[in-house]
Amino acid sequence: MLRALLACTLALATSVGVFGQEHSSSENIGNKTAAFLDTIAAYFNEIRIATAQHKDLWNYDLYGPVLLVQPVTRELYANVADSAGVLKGNGTIYRGILPKEVNIANTSVRWNGVEWAMIMLSLPANKNERVCLVTHELFHRAQPALGFKLYNTANSHLDQKEGRIFLRLELEALKAAVLAESSAARRSHLRNAFTMREYRRSLFAGADTTENLLELNEGLAEFTGLMMSGMKREEIQDHFRQSISAFLKNPTFVRSFPYQTIPIYGYLLSNEKSTWNREITAQSNLTDYLTKALNLNLPGDLKAAVAAIADQYGGETVTAEETAREENRKKLIAEYKNKFIDQPHLVIVFEKMNISFDPRNIIPLGDQGMVYPTIRVTDNWGILTVERGALLGANWDKITVSTPLDINDSKVTGDGWTLELKNGYAVEKVASTNNYTVKKK
Repeated sequence: MLRALLACTLALATSVGVFGQEHSSSENIGNKTAAFLDTIAAYFNEIRIATAQHKDLWNYDLYGPVLLVQPVTRELYANVADSAGVLKGNGTIYRGILPKEVNIANTSVRWNGVEWAMIMLSLPANKNERVCLVTHELFHRAQPALGFKLYNTANSHLDQKEGRIFLRLELEALKAAVLAESSAARRSHLRNAFTMREYRRSLFAGADTTENLLELNEGLAEFTGLMMSGMKREEIQDHFRQSISAFLKNPTFVRSFPYQTIPIYGYLLSNEKSTWNREITAQSNLTDYLTKALNLNLPGDLKAAVAAIADQYGGETVTAEETAREENRKKLIAEYKNKFIDQPHLVIVFEKMNISFDPRNIIPLGDQGMVYPTIRVTDNWGILTVERGALLGANWDKITVSTPLDINDSKVTGDGWTLELKNGYAVEKVASTNNYTVKKK
């Protein structure tokens, strides 16, 4: 299972909340005040109210089990009890410690017999951003009931120069559409956004499919959070302005782009068709649906159209920036190939893995897979924590880290990574090579 760390992009980037100081040192652990617990209870209540008020969005009340987890101490606060009776509470708040075998992320997770929406503390101080964040994950929790599958397709083309250029120009056109004062200007910018989108996808075989699958997953979840947040028009405009600005600072776009695209398209369409999303299924092509629903006719010659409109959205500057980035990307890829393929390394084959990662910094490495600068993996063999990069295989069947520097029975360490081994597993050298693997004893 995948465990992504990102939901409500802006909320994650600006999260301050009241919890940071509460957990700033170990001496605070166990000394929670009544006011602190009242705040937790208030958070649960505001989510319950928000989901009830927006039940018509999916014709379904998304409210359900929620885990709020402090990443450092692993303390958790839940709104319901677990079926195993591990959490202790009073009917309003249930408390406990999340086992280290369970990865912490903004996600949906099955633990102790319950399907939860898990959210990392601290929560945003702003109520609207807070509701957006939690209801995004409640959507993921409800996906099976709503008829949607969990898709995590690779979109490596969005780390390439032209993929990034035309995604950035699409977002600039979308931002202009959100901020437009007239319906005519809004439609013009929307048409230009879809033109950029369709031209980009025409450059990369299969991009229309892989982008759509991820947008069905994360895009619809983020749209749900936005619509349930309670933001007014001016607040939504400011949200998107800041969210796009924060997104463009991400190291890569390959996994995080749906947090920007579908919420904006969906919000603009909702002004004309409030429950359009209820017509979407797991088989829907969102681009086709949205262009038809918005009654937009795209130009026949996409290349010529893009050339004619790019300057409206800073095309020359974007192209110059992405040209410079492309040179640096090539150098970085060469370094990673040397580190994880050419040089001695440790390969760990998955048995029953669970992964948490940051979707903002994933780096494609061609047919070899994706480099995750930070990642945490739990499996039958133990726990792998990476802070300086690991290569996840293209088939999601293995992970590669640099060569071990210190090996013992229970703990193995390398440059920026630690492997905690369970009994019955050991790191061994692969015969006739300088590489290592994990095997059962």
